[in-house]
Amino acid sequence: MATISAPLMAAPDSVTVYSYRQPFLIEPILKDFTAKTGIKVDVVFAKDGIAERIKREGRLSPADLVLTADFSRLMELVELDLVQPVASDSLSAAIPEQFRSRDDLWFSLTKRVRNIYSSKERLGAIDVSYEDLASPQFKGKICTRSGKHPYNIALVASMLSHHGEAETRAWLEGFKANLAQRPQGNDRAQVKAVKEGLCDIAIGNSYYLGSMMMDPEQQAWAESVVINFPNQSSRGAHINVSGMAMTKHAPHQASTLKLMEYLASNEAQTKYAEVNFEYPVNPQVPASAMVASWGKFKEDHLPIQALADNHSAAVKLLDEVKFDL
Repeated sequence: MATISAPLMAAPDSVTVYSYRQPFLIEPILKDFTAKTGIKVDVVFAKDGIAERIKREGRLSPADLVLTADFSRLMELVELDLVQPVASDSLSAAIPEQFRSRDDLWFSLTKRVRNIYSSKERLGAIDVSYEDLASPQFKGKICTRSGKHPYNIALVASMLSHHGEAETRAWLEGFKANLAQRPQGNDRAQVKAVKEGLCDIAIGNSYYLGSMMMDPEQQAWAESVVINFPNQSSRGAHINVSGMAMTKHAPHQASTLKLMEYLASNEAQTKYAEVNFEYPVNPQVPASAMVASWGKFKEDHLPIQALADNHSAAVKLLDEVKFDL
């Protein structure tokens, strides 16, 4: 397996992966796949620009499979007509319908919750909903990253699915009015801000808590908050996903399908759970011990496709309410 940025010429029994996901997570899984199948995997890692690269490379692109860290990257590939449908009984059996494209253009691999973290010292555990973020009781107490980050766009898209445009607009305006500071930083920075007393509540994905607990420099941040699963008395906590899609001109379709089926298997899903503290999308695979210690919770069963359908409207609404300004 290689990490390269130059144009690739893949061998016949190989798969070329363009990955938004980080090497520490993906490389061990792909190494095991190669050991089991003999199929070599070449990987290009990138934070941005994969869709543009595949579009520019056109029919000569060596890319077979794209791995994404959230559903919006999958939507980008679909909207640019860069992926193809994949029919597989194995994938359909491993990945619930809620977490697959309705036309088999993409498949989720892991789940993460958009949690609400509260200060252990000042608030403790709280029974909270996303709707409560606009409540006057939290005036000046909330920290979050940019509203235009894909994780928050997905949350807004879910609100649009459940409440419609007018109600979501009012919610966003109230949410913005409750911020302790302008949206900035990443999810970990929000938890750090709670630790430092800048705010009492932070919005962040679930797996960051596990990552911070394993980092000596950030463990104190993680230990200063309580992880709360929102909307437990109503529809459940919002779920986002990482995923995969076969490129439209994949040179090695048969080998790529084998890799996709492996990534959805119990074995690979267990590695996702243990290494990155994500929830496996395959219901046969349990969460890691640390993630399980956070407790069981009720999930929002909104199909991921609904987030895709409302993605553009969510971005437009965030612009209109000037959430980041």
